[in-house]
Amino acid sequence: MKEILREIGMIARALDSISNIEFKALDLTKGQYLYLVRICENPGIIQEKLAEMIKVDRTTAARAIQKLEMNGFIEKKDDEHNKKIKKLFPTAKGSDVYPFIIREHDHSNGVALAGFTESEAETLFHLLQRVRKNVETDWEFVKKGNKRNY
Repeated sequence: MKEILREIGMIARALDSISNIEFKALDLTKGQYLYLVRICENPGIIQEKLAEMIKVDRTTAARAIQKLEMNGFIEKKDDEHNKKIKKLFPTAKGSDVYPFIIREHDHSNGVALAGFTESEAETLFHLLQRVRKNVETDWEFVKKGNKRNY
């Protein structure tokens, strides 16, 4: 069997490394840009949904969110119906940085898909979505404390 997951991992790590280097001047490090993008695209999202969307544990999400808040990229606001719930919103600073992050993403996407036809890119997208959905099933299973059978 081909080592597909190794290839996906290498691609993800290389792109993450590039982004971390390029966004360092903006005080965005260690994948914080992922959180900021999702918050900008889903203003009012709660921390648990954000962690689920990015596929990280709550502690990892909490650290990134705390740093984004300390650096003035996002703010937490109380839910009007439940004071225990904190909703996440981009600040003006976060909203100003968002287009730059999207430009970097679009550029990286173009580099990654160089030489692919539109049809090949579409096929790759749909195949990767299927891979993600398969993995999400195991992720949910393990996240609930279960063990997979190998």
